[in-house]
Amino acid sequence: MIENQEIRPVQVIGPLGEPLTTDDLPSPETKRWVARRKAEVVAAVNGGLLTIDEVLDRYDLTLEEFASWQRAVDRSGMQGLRVTRVQHYRALYERQLKY
Repeated sequence: MIENQEIRPVQVIGPLGEPLTTDDLPSPETKRWVARRKAEVVAAVNGGLLTIDEVLDRYDLTLEEFASWQRAVDRSGMQGLRVTRVQHYRALYERQLKY
């Protein structure tokens, strides 16, 4: 059956609107995670370029860490991934939920 076959795209649209392939993703040795790199990894998973399990293994991340990146992108876009602005965007999101 076709549903059992693993079909993956060759490229997806990255966070800045550019084509993103597995060669364009951050190196598995990445230690400094800037917002753009996090957003690229989230876009790769959302687009089907990589699975969550592959990302966790490749970058040595926990599921909770990756899920927090995904939530930040869903709520506030790439800006939500900036460590210096996390509290600001979290407060903004919580205020939006109240009203």
